[in-house]
Amino acid sequence: MADLTKQLQDYRLTTAKIIYHLPDYQEILQEFIWQDYDIAPKFPHLHNFLDFWTREIEGKLHSVYVAKRKIITSSDYRNADWMGTLQ
Repeated sequence: MADLTKQLQDYRLTTAKIIYHLPDYQEILQEFIWQDYDIAPKFPHLHNFLDFWTREIEGKLHSVYVAKRKIITSSDYRNADWMGTLQ
């Protein structure tokens, strides 16, 4: 139910592909996928996570790719084409 409440408050499902350097082998890149509900275009939850990453995790960030998707849209609603009773 909390997810539905967030969606009605204009949160969007946000996915971030985070590319970072391994701490012991700086020439090797690793990928991490982060996903949560966030508000576009400022993405405060993602920024909080990335701030935590730079403070607490040794792997230096290389790049971040962000995709968002509004979950509840007007195209999700439509009128019924048929109404009847089956017995």
